Amino acid sequence: MSKTIIVSNRLPVRIEKSGSQYEFKSSEGGLATGLGSIYKEGNNIWIGWPGASFKDNKIKEEITAGLKKESMKPVFLTDQEVEEYYLGFSNQTLWPAYHYFVQYIQYNEKHWKAYQKVNRKFARVISENIEPGDIVWLHDYQLLLVAQMLREDHPDITIGFFQHIPFPSYEVFRMIPWRRELLRGMLGADFLGFHTYDDMRHFLSSVHRLVGYNYNRNEIQMEDRLVVVDSLPMGIDYDKFADNVTTEATEERVKRYSESLGKQRLILSMDRLDYSKGIPRRLKAFELFLEDNPDYHEKVSLLLIVVPSRDEVPSYQQLKENVDELVGKINSKYGRIAWSPIHYFYRSYPFDALSAFYRMCDVAMITPMRDGMNLVCKEYIASRHEKDGVLILSEMAGSAKELSDALLVNPNDIPGMAKTLKRALDMPKDEQKRHIEVMQESVKKYNIFSWVELFISNLERVKQKQRLLATHLLTENESTELTDTYKKSEKRLLFLDYDGTLVPFHNDPLACKPDDELLLILTKLAADPRNTVTVISGRKADTLGEWLEGLGIQLVAEHGIWTKSAGNEWQLNEEMASDEWKEEARNIINFYVDRTPGSFLEEKRHALVWHYRKVEKGLGELRSSELGSHLKHFMEQKQLQVLYGNHVVEVKPNAVNKGKVALARYQKIKPDFTLALGDDRTDEDIFEMLPASAYTIKIGRGASHARFTLDDPTEVRKLLRSLIEATGR
Repeated sequence: MSKTIIVSNRLPVRIEKSGSQYEFKSSEGGLATGLGSIYKEGNNIWIGWPGASFKDNKIKEEITAGLKKESMKPVFLTDQEVEEYYLGFSNQTLWPAYHYFVQYIQYNEKHWKAYQKVNRKFARVISENIEPGDIVWLHDYQLLLVAQMLREDHPDITIGFFQHIPFPSYEVFRMIPWRRELLRGMLGADFLGFHTYDDMRHFLSSVHRLVGYNYNRNEIQMEDRLVVVDSLPMGIDYDKFADNVTTEATEERVKRYSESLGKQRLILSMDRLDYSKGIPRRLKAFELFLEDNPDYHEKVSLLLIVVPSRDEVPSYQQLKENVDELVGKINSKYGRIAWSPIHYFYRSYPFDALSAFYRMCDVAMITPMRDGMNLVCKEYIASRHEKDGVLILSEMAGSAKELSDALLVNPNDIPGMAKTLKRALDMPKDEQKRHIEVMQESVKKYNIFSWVELFISNLERVKQKQRLLATHLLTENESTELTDTYKKSEKRLLFLDYDGTLVPFHNDPLACKPDDELLLILTKLAADPRNTVTVISGRKADTLGEWLEGLGIQLVAEHGIWTKSAGNEWQLNEEMASDEWKEEARNIINFYVDRTPGSFLEEKRHALVWHYRKVEKGLGELRSSELGSHLKHFMEQKQLQVLYGNHVVEVKPNAVNKGKVALARYQKIKPDFTLALGDDRTDEDIFEMLPASAYTIKIGRGASHARFTLDDPTEVRKLLRSLIEATGR
């Protein structure tokens, strides 16, 4: 029976020693809560570091046995590995880079080697537990290399990856010396999830510009398979927070805390100690609020909870000192004997205490400088059982994309945050209720359980699509079988694309004239009376005719608009409409030519083509997408279609395409052998239209409706020569 293997840096447990025994206490984190519905089902397991180093093998065996009862498998790390892999590369290189704090990035080769070593150790433990049909779900930035390491040993395994922190822009990500290795590691997964569309977009841009893979919308076409990327914002266990806020334990804490904190209104600020959380700027905004609004003195206090984190790292020590100084300054400046402007707690709290704070605080002020998601704001929303309260939220948090009814602020705008705080405190109850209800509905609907279900269903859907589009390199045995079938057949139909199939691509489209070898191959194929050879291309009719006329083959130009039989004139497809659309479309394309150095417009008789092969990588793809969207709006009432080829965007009437032409010829000739070769998306129409018995071959690796692949035009010519030799011509 197949299983799901969840993998994260830390296991969702705390290991505590009680006497001579070790006890395992479950974590209450969001990830542990959501995945608890999966990893304890059937024979599913969770793999990760147990949170401490153990040198004694007997102790390791004891811990392994104890964790096994909890459906977990440990990856044991040494103190040095934790220091260099986790505290080093993960949190001194990746963390600051991914949160745009470039001043804190450290480039340490020793840390990078440790990161590789530990990722390999994780991959090894996973491999020891993999069985056919298993799903591996990897989590977060500490394990970016694991997917590709697994793929090398288990090429068909199903792998999902979710990144819980932001993914930076290309300009920041490319600063990392090991950027390509990190991307290739991530691309070992079949499906990659990010919290926001922006993260997804940045990742796709880096993939294209750094490792050269093209993408279409959210699909990356690799050599051997399709990889899909999507935005899946993580949720919380809504009912857990909504229900706990009214329990007896929470009521008791609310009563106790109210007595100690006073009767003034409370503003909640709760974060882990980290420079990405924006705590100093938030404190400065609160200070400015007090300065500008003396009427609120002794009526409102900030409840500042900072959870200790990475105290041993110098930048975090400095941050802690900064926070301490700001709190001391504000309290000494504005405080009274009976009123403290800031109640500051540097510690973590149990779940019941968090529920009490969420219930007590009139405003939650969550203003990170950069955050992948931020679940505290969602927990606050879920805990407002009386439908009141105001959420002030940084627009730099991933959750801001969902919680648009919050008061969104720029965390760099201290005066703006101070004014927003006053607005929050002055907001009428009916307005509070309106905003809270909208956000509660969203947080409840998109909870942690729906997030897990959606991720797994998307991953399974990707694997189904991979299987549907799976191709494999034409083997020697299959090539021999193809040749034998060709030799025995009496009525053969051959469809040959031109650019990228018979000849390599060139930056100058007119530099792809057929050489003597190709002309000889086509002539010999056409000389066999059992063959009908058709070169079917997006090229202009004039160009195709000039290059290939007189060889005895049939020509199809402009993706089916023009056809020409040997010895006859060009014929316009009968389904073609008028060309009145071209003037407006020409103006649109020329607009993009003017904006995109290196691009140009090619005008065919019944089609227009925008070429961007010479355009800077990244810019060409961006303009291609923009042009496609522009043309799509223009085409709505004009019966046109946009074709995306290899560095080209073509607009033409939708009455014809390569597939329709190929099917019509197949039905007319009724061959007993059919061969179709092509390299891009326009050729997929042919592959889809032809019957399963046809030999359909995509040139270049990647997902396709074709049965087989060949690497390049050199391999194509080799195959065609073998067909000629098989019949002795």
